[in-house]
Amino acid sequence: MPIRIMIAEDERLAREELIYLLQQEQDVELLPYATNGRELLYMVDEHQPDVVFLDIKMPELEGDQAARMLTSRKQQPLIVFCTAYEEFAVNAFGLRAVDYLLKPTEPRRLAETLQRIRERLVQHKTEAVHAKRSKLLVEENNRLVVIDPATIVYAVREERFVQISTQTDTYTTKMTLTQLAEKLNGYDFFRTHKSYLVNLQYHKELEPWFNGAYNLTVKGDGRLRIPVSRTSAKDLLKRLEQ
Repeated sequence: MPIRIMIAEDERLAREELIYLLQQEQDVELLPYATNGRELLYMVDEHQPDVVFLDIKMPELEGDQAARMLTSRKQQPLIVFCTAYEEFAVNAFGLRAVDYLLKPTEPRRLAETLQRIRERLVQHKTEAVHAKRSKLLVEENNRLVVIDPATIVYAVREERFVQISTQTDTYTTKMTLTQLAEKLNGYDFFRTHKSYLVNLQYHKELEPWFNGAYNLTVKGDGRLRIPVSRTSAKDLLKRLEQ
């Protein structure tokens, strides 16, 4: 599987240099880049990269601050810091970064970094398989309901609540979609839209809609149309091809 990488860099030349070098790697998929820390946080939620190459000094929200916010999440990308100042690099491992690169990027050092990333991702996948939940505990109307994650077809955000639809039942909970996605780590779920989380094991077909968006239908309910946003469509199509 390709390594899904997002670059967060406000300097155009540094960004283009890193993009060029990463494009030479056959197992790397480059996602849209961010130019500041706040934009990065939003885009990580949208695209769910495996790795973020993160400039330490950026406008609005600096890279080390953004990294702290990312590492506080249960489902977090690997972090590689990029900096022109070696004194900043010393703190990189304190933020649990997998590596750091000094600018301008040297191809040899980048190759070493990518090898570290590959090894770390293999380790994470092995851990995820062992950590896969066999049951999901959901609070609904002051009661706790036990759900088999494999039976969940999709979940949708409705105002302040999330509705979880299984093969046989529907449950309403105050849990957020992001929290639910973290609990379902290890299963084949995908965030097709900011308001929808879908189990791709129930995917039936995709229908083009407009402006690059799609509608997804699921097995067992041909009338249901689940929206796939334009920004999520490319990632979903690649995921379905695997």
